[in-house]
Amino acid sequence: AASDGGAFSGSPFRNQLAPHLTGTNMFSLNGKTAYVTGGLGLVGGAIFDALQTAGAETFALEPTPSDTSRAVLEFDASDTDAIGERLASLESRYGAADVWVNCAYPRTEDWSKTRPETLTAESWRTNVDLQMNSYCLFSTAVAEAMAARGSGSIINVASIYGVTGADFGVYSGTDMMLPPAYAAIKGGIVNYTRYLASYYGPKGVRVNTICPGGVADNQPQPFVDNYAARTPMRRMAEASELGGPVVFLASDAASYVTGAALMVDGGW
Repeated sequence: AASDGGAFSGSPFRNQLAPHLTGTNMFSLNGKTAYVTGGLGLVGGAIFDALQTAGAETFALEPTPSDTSRAVLEFDASDTDAIGERLASLESRYGAADVWVNCAYPRTEDWSKTRPETLTAESWRTNVDLQMNSYCLFSTAVAEAMAARGSGSIINVASIYGVTGADFGVYSGTDMMLPPAYAAIKGGIVNYTRYLASYYGPKGVRVNTICPGGVADNQPQPFVDNYAARTPMRRMAEASELGGPVVFLASDAASYVTGAALMVDGGW
């Protein structure tokens, strides 16, 4: 291999690898349409704002829209009935999805109180259906629609706990707890994302996850301190810090990135 990078660097195809990026802003989403489920939430709102700032015509999808400065559409992403028909109706009215972000976080009333020893089968099934099943089924439907057009980017919001075991020490001194189903849900989302990336990659569709660490949201101080001590950057994330990674995965800058679980976790 040559010292300047090996045989590949001298390939006649070198300048043909990504011609659509030449002379362009790789991170621009101008001319693209993006949908964000849960786009009025803490994390979803930050992602919405980042996509919009990058130039995408962006819509927040919520089951019960509220007055907001963001463009919001009434759309329940936890409802898995007639997904194909509902998606087609949405796209016919507001534009075909170039970018789809699953960020909704529906859950049962007992969600934050569940422990392995108190978990019920009903609670488990309901939360898996609301969160993991809805993400997976909508991702599949969206990927199929994008494949028919030959391009598109799907980003699922997972978690560090989709790829690592829980550190229960961060909850010491609080009544907080990681719900048992959370780990199964986020792990399932990460791996199904890989499945879809493999299946739809030949059809021009990219599917990735971001895996955030803890996001600051007025948690009890003992938790904040415990979390900071556990994390190399010694702090929790701000919601706004999740927008940039999503813009990257949505943009042409990530044109050769699919099936990735992008850690956004301060080095956790």
